[in-house]
Amino acid sequence: MIDAPTAGRFEDGEHRLPVRVYYEDTDFTGLVYHGSYVRYFERGRSDALRLMGVGHARLLDGDQPTAFVVSRMELDFLKPARIDDELVVRTRYRAIKGPRLLISQSIARGADVLCRAAVEAVCIHMDGRPRRPPPALRDKVEPWLAGEP
Repeated sequence: MIDAPTAGRFEDGEHRLPVRVYYEDTDFTGLVYHGSYVRYFERGRSDALRLMGVGHARLLDGDQPTAFVVSRMELDFLKPARIDDELVVRTRYRAIKGPRLLISQSIARGADVLCRAAVEAVCIHMDGRPRRPPPALRDKVEPWLAGEP
């Protein structure tokens, strides 16, 4: 695992990334715009991988350039977040099935869960075709898999 203090931390098998709501994240009412939750979730997934030792830039520079694309995302908006809120993005990598990574995420303010996401990301070749994650990537992610929900 890599030491990257701004990338959050792992606790109880899940990645936790603190985020603050800024003006740019909100709509004209001061509530977080729905698209901002998607960006928060992306940061959580990317920083979790980074702490596992799987950086996106390194994946692209390898002998078998690899990337991830989100093929499915299901969101449940439960409560609104507001400007200046301190939130925590929680990310659990659940399983690797062929080229797919199954991920559960949530965003909370204190004890209140504001939004939940079920995410399916697909590992791809740079030509866009799905591929199984290379063994080195798989070896870094597997210890963090929490099993399917």
